[in-house]
Amino acid sequence: MTTAPTSTPVELGPEYGDKVIAVETAGSEPIPLAERHGSPRGLLWTWASPNIEFATVYIGVISVLFFGLNFWQASAALLLGTALGAVTHGVLSLDGPRFGVPQMAIGRFAFGYKGNALPSGVNALVAGVGWFAVNSVSAAFALNTLTGLRPLPSLLLVVVAEIVIGFIGHNFVHAFERYALPVLAVIFLLAGVWTFREADLGAPGAGGGMGGFLLAFSAAWGYAAGWNPGATDYSRYLPPTATRWKVALYPALGLFVSISAVSLIGAASATIVAPQSATPTAAFTGHLPSWLGNLVLLAIILGAVSANALNVYSSAMSITSLGLKLPTWLGRSAIVVLCGLAGTAAAWASLADAGHAYEAFLLVIAYWVGPWLGVVLVERWLQARTPDAELTQRLGDRAFSNWPGIASLLLGVAVSVPLFSNQEKYVGWVPEQWPSFGDITCLVGFAVSAGLYAALRRAPR
Repeated sequence: MTTAPTSTPVELGPEYGDKVIAVETAGSEPIPLAERHGSPRGLLWTWASPNIEFATVYIGVISVLFFGLNFWQASAALLLGTALGAVTHGVLSLDGPRFGVPQMAIGRFAFGYKGNALPSGVNALVAGVGWFAVNSVSAAFALNTLTGLRPLPSLLLVVVAEIVIGFIGHNFVHAFERYALPVLAVIFLLAGVWTFREADLGAPGAGGGMGGFLLAFSAAWGYAAGWNPGATDYSRYLPPTATRWKVALYPALGLFVSISAVSLIGAASATIVAPQSATPTAAFTGHLPSWLGNLVLLAIILGAVSANALNVYSSAMSITSLGLKLPTWLGRSAIVVLCGLAGTAAAWASLADAGHAYEAFLLVIAYWVGPWLGVVLVERWLQARTPDAELTQRLGDRAFSNWPGIASLLLGVAVSVPLFSNQEKYVGWVPEQWPSFGDITCLVGFAVSAGLYAALRRAPR
């Protein structure tokens, strides 16, 4: 018998790999090559399933009921806003196989190691508290309508399922979304056919005009682009050899098709008269036959769980990207539980007035995503000729700073929000003087931050 020389390197196999029923331990550190697995096609259902849910329906509903558009005006705004958010989502997903880290960790390029704590912290709150609450409330109302169980116990049942999926981690999230997609697609397709048969697509709008169009556009763009800060969270396990155009196409396609189709169903449903006392979910299912209405309520619950599995997971990824030296017991899975508990508390507080809370939230998320996205995309463009080896080293450099990034982000928010925001509780100077502007805060924030960052980065240091 012969033995290998002691100097022969031993290749370690993957500990996590493609195991589905295994708790993921990785945080914001790069995923080793031995752990890389999967196909870009998996990103299609991972990003389609979470958007076949009631939160997406409600984008279309508020475009008609609250923003005063007719169906066709709302459709144009929804498709345009969703398309822009989906394109940037595909572009950002490319950095997953390239660097093997979560999206908010990649933000260190644009904001520096310590400066990146601000956008990472904001995204942790938005995904793990804001979005988690919004989706959990819609699922709770659906369960309440379906079973008669009171809203609070309904909410608690839903959040337990959402937290468990995020707790197990990356591979289980992907698997859950894969099997949820055909169920959600078939049920919402049936509901869509029935809804369009009953809808009055020629009904006039309530005079929303250009202002209403921009509000609907901002809501759709904020919804789609709201996923951008988690883009590489679900592509970082792909091998570096994954085909680039597929890595970009599949998440963009999954996002665009699902949001577009479901939000248009919502816009059509808003043209059907519903009882004023009905909950949002009951109003959406009220015109459907009982058997289909019950199926849709089940799909709303499943869709909310699909969305929040990603939200609570990405919230934990954002916290690990802060670069804090956390105790060993406070790993990714434990952070998922803490984020889920915070989101549950927010959901409980918003049960009483879910409709108006969701309308305001949709616009607010775009307020920070626009400036953040402007800086991140410009930095990605500027580093096109920088070797990957140098960039990878920079990711883990705690001394690396980039003040133009954080300055551009803050100035973009400081300029756009006070001047252009248009909500019930605060109207900026521009829409106050010219209401036809609607709410273009996200676009102004994107343009200001992107332009300022490009100028500062090109200026002599």
